[in-house]
Amino acid sequence: MKATHLFYLLLMVTVAVGIMLPFSIPHGRQLAIPEGLVIAAIITEWVLYRRVVRSQHVAEIGMDLLREQDYSTRLAPVGQRDADKIVMLFNDLIGRLKAEKLHAGEQNHLLRLLIDASPLGIISLDRGGRIEIANASSLKMLGDDIRGKSLAEIQSPIAEKCASLHKEETATLRLADNMVYRCSRLSFMDRGISHPFFLIEILTEEVLLAERDAYGKVIRMIGHEVNNSMASVGSLLNLLLDIKPWGEEDTETTEAVSACSSRIARLSEFISSYAKVVKIPPVNKCRHRLVDFITGLKPFLVSMATAGGVELRIVEKEITSGHIGIDVPLMEQVVINIVKNAIESIAGRPDGMIVITVTGSTRLEIADNGRGIPPEAAGHIFTPFFSTKPSGQGLGLMFAAEILRRHGATFSLATSPDDGITRFSIRMKRDVFS
Repeated sequence: MKATHLFYLLLMVTVAVGIMLPFSIPHGRQLAIPEGLVIAAIITEWVLYRRVVRSQHVAEIGMDLLREQDYSTRLAPVGQRDADKIVMLFNDLIGRLKAEKLHAGEQNHLLRLLIDASPLGIISLDRGGRIEIANASSLKMLGDDIRGKSLAEIQSPIAEKCASLHKEETATLRLADNMVYRCSRLSFMDRGISHPFFLIEILTEEVLLAERDAYGKVIRMIGHEVNNSMASVGSLLNLLLDIKPWGEEDTETTEAVSACSSRIARLSEFISSYAKVVKIPPVNKCRHRLVDFITGLKPFLVSMATAGGVELRIVEKEITSGHIGIDVPLMEQVVINIVKNAIESIAGRPDGMIVITVTGSTRLEIADNGRGIPPEAAGHIFTPFFSTKPSGQGLGLMFAAEILRRHGATFSLATSPDDGITRFSIRMKRDVFS
């Protein structure tokens, strides 16, 4: 029982005794003494309340305010010196706590705004390993329904990579759509408990620019050194073939020198093919309908497929009248390279099929039922000089990817684990030509 309640109970008992005295004691001098004692008791209780009980009551109110985290209420002085010192100290403490709470709230609000506006994907896990915090960038990368799920429940290679990371570990992930991500696992302390969180950073532009600069320098250096040497050697071999100092009757030497000359020419052509990738001309867009572009290219594509023993079909879906900007010669090379790869992937299968699907005014898909892309190669298919073919140079897809990027298109190449079909999906950019 609180002291205040005890005081009120004692006061009520004293008042009740004072009221009952006239009824239990006859009037006269015998009544004056008990009534005086009652009045003295009431005065004593009042002084006790002012000196002790009221001070304790103020302290109890302060503790209740702290317990409820009510930092806007202040205590009034009670007129007792020691109690008023406690009141002043309490009010000062409450003022500081209110200022700290307001400052912390403002800082948390700023932090939430920064997290939501950050281009980095940021996700935080609770103690059960489920996603508790996910900013807008992470939702865009992993999906809108990831909150409350564990990383293992999210169907995404990015989530799979994050789940495989150890504490304070960073790894780079390259996907089949040529996107490059850097995933980092870090941790922070909250109420003495360590919580893991992940940073997902898009490195695509930086990596592609670095790769482009690196292979450009290598190709230019090789092209300069090798072609100059090959040109000199080729000229000398052609001169020897013209004068034949070994004699007309030595056909074996003539054939050997001729073979060397042909090999020099092929090597020079091989080096020049790399240089063409570096020297892609600037994109010159013109107003064009995607379906008309594919239809115009159809006869050549069909002849390519027929020569490789493959059936090729073109399917049109939800076609609209919208136009997009296309550099026709460059985009023709993109489609031809993709179809050429598909034909080589089918490699003489009796039921080989390539289906080119045009959807709307911006989407293009080239699908084939060939061998598909091995899982270990999926993240490297657009890497410079990487090829899954024994005699491949790794140029076709690199060339196609560079042209598509210059068109502002998004694209991906992957083999579906469900039906085994390999699909090269392209979504052209809607721009001023739409």
